[in-house]
Amino acid sequence: MARVQLIDEDKAPELAGLIDRIKQGRRGSLINVYRLLLRSPVLAGTWFEHLNAVRWKTGLNGRLREILIIRIGWLTRTAYIMRQHVPKLALADGLTLVECEALQTADGASHFNEAEAVAIAYADAMTVDVQVPDTVFDPLRRTFSEQEIVEITVLIGTYNMHARVLNALELDLEP
Repeated sequence: MARVQLIDEDKAPELAGLIDRIKQGRRGSLINVYRLLLRSPVLAGTWFEHLNAVRWKTGLNGRLREILIIRIGWLTRTAYIMRQHVPKLALADGLTLVECEALQTADGASHFNEAEAVAIAYADAMTVDVQVPDTVFDPLRRTFSEQEIVEITVLIGTYNMHARVLNALELDLEP
């Protein structure tokens, strides 16, 4: 059970405008992460805008984005992220269930192409060690443009933030 009571949208008419905006951007649903964040409406609104920008408004392809999100979900043991992304979002962006499972292992990057493996190593360093050594960053620089490096870095940082908030507040999985 979540450590903070989730907002019941029927009992929060003062949040109707923000809730409608979130639901429109979420295919009509108000998922638990936003029901939690609505305890601080300003954070719910900025979180929604930021996450949408990170997920949908960068030049990163969906497959790479999902690989990194799922890897972070496994590394941070965040069931909520895994439930949201596997299988539906992952499969829609071209991952297989075998690849999703491989992302939970130390040698999981061996299932992916060179560019994906480089990005996975970067996500591992940012998530587990926080500091990224040159031995991890240099291959990233050789593989991706500076715009892609910034977008990959912000995606990884965002999902680490996401994971830490969800885990600390023990957010309930969607039904």
